[in-house]
Amino acid sequence: MTDTVSEPALKPERPYFSSGPTAKHKGWSADRLKTQALGRSHRSATGKARLKYAIDLSKEMLGVPEDYLVGIMPASDTGALECAMWTMLGAAPTTVAAWESFGNVWIQDAVKQLKLKDLTILDADYGEIPDLGTISQDNDVVFTWNGTTSGAKIPNTDWLAPGRSGVTINDATSAIFAQEMNWAKLDATTYSWQKVMGSEAQHGMLILSPKAIDRIESHDPEWPLPKLFRLKKGGKLNRGIFEGATINTPSLLATEDYILALEWAQALGGRQAMFERADANAKIVTDWIEATPWLRNMVSDLAKRTNTGVCMVFQDDWYESLSPEEQAAVPKKIAAMLEERDVGYDFNGYRDAPPSLRIWCGGTVEQEDLKRLLPWIEWAYEQVKAGA
Repeated sequence: MTDTVSEPALKPERPYFSSGPTAKHKGWSADRLKTQALGRSHRSATGKARLKYAIDLSKEMLGVPEDYLVGIMPASDTGALECAMWTMLGAAPTTVAAWESFGNVWIQDAVKQLKLKDLTILDADYGEIPDLGTISQDNDVVFTWNGTTSGAKIPNTDWLAPGRSGVTINDATSAIFAQEMNWAKLDATTYSWQKVMGSEAQHGMLILSPKAIDRIESHDPEWPLPKLFRLKKGGKLNRGIFEGATINTPSLLATEDYILALEWAQALGGRQAMFERADANAKIVTDWIEATPWLRNMVSDLAKRTNTGVCMVFQDDWYESLSPEEQAAVPKKIAAMLEERDVGYDFNGYRDAPPSLRIWCGGTVEQEDLKRLLPWIEWAYEQVKAGA
C-alpha cells in the first residue's frame, strides 16, 4: 500500500497535549517562579501569605461568591473530592452520577468504602450522560461536570433546582477555568492545579457554599476520618484551612507554579479569556474530526461536547475489520509514532476508555500547535494502515 498523505513539514512548537498534567502556558519558565517562600515553613508568615494569595486569586479569577470558602487540599482533585464525600455524605439519600472513569471511582467510593445505605447509581457509557433529571432534589448528588476521559460534559444545570435540600458535590477538575460554574447550585466543588491551568500536581482545591459548611458542622459521619479529611475543629469548620493553614505540608514550589499560571491567565483577561481560548482550540479539533471520515467524536450530542479533553474514535472499514486487540493498538501506535518524532506527547485515549485519541484543548494550549498536530495524525494513521 502506498502513502496517500505526505509527511507534514511543520511540527508543533510545544508538543504537549496531555490531559493532565496539561501544557504549561506559553512563555513559562522556572526562572519566573518566585522563591522567597522556598525553604520556609508553610506556617511562617511568608509561606502562609503565598498560600493565602493562591486562594484569593483563585476565588477572584473564578468569580466565587464572597460567602463561599476556598481551601487548598492534599492529594489533588481526588483528595479534595473524597474529603467532600467523606465529610458530607450519609446525612441524606445520595445519588452518584458517572459516565467515565473518574466518576466511576466516586461510585466505588460510595458503594465499597462508605457503604452508603440509601444510594442511587446513575451511569452511562462513554460519550453519553445519564438522565440527570431523574435525580431527586432531596438527594445529595455527586457528579463530574466534565468527563475527563470521555469528553462528555453536562450541558447545563437545569436539573438542579434552586434551593434544593440535598447538597451537590461537583468534580470540576477538567472544566473549571474552561467552563463557567453555576455557583448558586454548587455546594462543594473541587479541582486540581495540574488540569486546566497546567500547573504542578499533588494539590487540589475545595470550594464550599454556606450550605456545605452547615452540612459539615451539623453532620458527624459514621465512618472514621483520616487526618487529611478532618475539616472540623471543636465541632465547627476549621476556617484556618481556607486562609492558607493547610491540613498538611504543601509544596510551596508547586504553589508558586500555580500562582504563576493564575497571574498569566489574569493578564490575558481572566477566566473569560480562558473560556474563549478553550472554545477556539476545541473548535479546531472538533471541526477537523467532522471533516475526517475515519474519525468521529466520542460524544454525539453537540451540547454535551467538552472544550477541554476532546476524545475521538475510529470508524472506517479498515479499522472495523480489525480484531479488538488490533483496534486497541491503533491509537497507541499513532501516539508512539508522533512522540518518537517530538510531534505530540501523551494524547492517546485513557486506558479504560474505548480505543481512542484524546487531545487537550484547554487555554494553556496554542491554536497553532493544534493546527500543526492534526496533519501529523492523518499521516500517522496512513502509516499504521500501511503496516508501519
